[in-house]
Amino acid sequence: MIRTMTIEDYEGVFALWMTIRGFGIRSIDDSREGVERFLKRNPTTSVVAVEDGKVVGSILCGHDGRRGCLYHVCVHEDYRRRGVGKAMVVRAMEALKAEQISKVSLIAFTKNDIGNAFWNTIGWTERLDLNYYDFVLNTENITAFNQQ
Repeated sequence: MIRTMTIEDYEGVFALWMTIRGFGIRSIDDSREGVERFLKRNPTTSVVAVEDGKVVGSILCGHDGRRGCLYHVCVHEDYRRRGVGKAMVVRAMEALKAEQISKVSLIAFTKNDIGNAFWNTIGWTERLDLNYYDFVLNTENITAFNQQ
């Protein structure tokens, strides 16, 4: 079942994140408080996939009124290649469209072969005409990569 994510899903989503090797968790943004802040700003667009009473997939999805963005798209390894990821993306994009968002972007690490293959398979276009830049405003928001 794919449904809108709420803060009550946080423990299940975080547990899912911890099963994904190489997944980057930010100490502030991905804390319960950080995700709650994100969901309050974007209450209808993030989604979870739930099977057998547990979260097996999730997407943090939001927008700034102009462009949508997908973050932390993941499906538990045991549930991949069953259409869960695609169904979650469709649900998140329908929610963005309902909020009159016309364009959606995402970032996939270049070493994320599974993720990059997924995005190419479901029709997303890799942009080669731009550079992506970051500027860190809060150096206490540390990223740790799951090594499991």
